[in-house]
Amino acid sequence: MAKGAPDKGGESVRIRLATAGDLDAIVALTESAYAPYTELFGAPPLPVTEDYGPHIECGGVWLLEEDNRLAGLIVLEEEPDQMLIFSVAVAPEFQGKGYGIKLLTWAEKEAREDGFDQIRLFTNARMERNIALYRSFGYSETGRRPNSRRPGWILVDMVKKIDAA
Repeated sequence: MAKGAPDKGGESVRIRLATAGDLDAIVALTESAYAPYTELFGAPPLPVTEDYGPHIECGGVWLLEEDNRLAGLIVLEEEPDQMLIFSVAVAPEFQGKGYGIKLLTWAEKEAREDGFDQIRLFTNARMERNIALYRSFGYSETGRRPNSRRPGWILVDMVKKIDAA
């Protein structure tokens, strides 16, 4: 997405690489975006407790801004044969504007440009709305597994085939 590209409604929307100075905002957005799941699960999902410093240092955190306000983020990790989406989060006040899909679409473009032919993610089995969204966007479930960092929680692995550039 071009820096400052107009979006529906005339807002200026862009995606940019996060810097160390963005860390507090990343943590705050992640906590607020995942708050309903923290309440539902009785404990915070993995993205809420993640240390984003190393992700920022290796260039893996991308921020979606609307009119210079942080609206969402995506955390990408390059693996040997595919791109992994570690987290996608949209601030509650920006939800319903299609920014989650915009971030997923952007991640696919990045993965394709980096020569990958698939992109994967994982989510909690109880995040049924997210699983349905990912399926509608072309992701297929590849399996379920215990969450080693949260006993009793089940992770759903999903993948989407993309054409490499």
